[in-house]
Amino acid sequence: MRKAKFYAAALGLATAGTFVLSTGGASAHGYTDQPLSRQKMCAANGGTVANCGDIQWEPQSVEGPKGFPAAGPADGRICSANHTNFSQLDQPKTPAGTAWPTTKVTSGQSYSFRWQFTAMHATTDFKYFITKTGWNQNHALTRADLETTPFLTVPYNGQRPPSTFSHTGTLPTGKSGHHIILGVWTIADTANAFYSCADVMF
Repeated sequence: MRKAKFYAAALGLATAGTFVLSTGGASAHGYTDQPLSRQKMCAANGGTVANCGDIQWEPQSVEGPKGFPAAGPADGRICSANHTNFSQLDQPKTPAGTAWPTTKVTSGQSYSFRWQFTAMHATTDFKYFITKTGWNQNHALTRADLETTPFLTVPYNGQRPPSTFSHTGTLPTGKSGHHIILGVWTIADTANAFYSCADVMF
């Protein structure tokens, strides 16, 4: 595997990082790994969460309808992008019944998010959403749990990103405790987007 860097924040755009090549279907092409997304934690060859099922072999395959939050995956199936065979990603706990591991972050601070790509699609934009203060952590993620305005939007105007792609900016203010950051990579020339849920601890 090669690794790709992705940086999320409120404003700014830069390119840097490394590229990850993984196995999977022809339409399976990207996920975040910093902070660690659930699919990356489940991935074979380096993942930290066991017994996740099919997602371990194709962490880059979490592709579903675009247009989030007005459209896109159904509530309760956002982290799996409607893939029933990836349903472990939607559960509030790991297959072992433990809490999903979290990445430590600081509210209001600059933070580096990293994407791994297995194919560089023509891209509309990248958007990042975060759970609300007081969100329900005991069920699968729904729109009601999320702030439906993204804290970061990076337009990409139909271009294909390089194999390494980064954004830099500021995490939302006023956050504490456990949250989920949802990254959405919207593809310009298909009806789909890629979804990536990452558990963080402010």
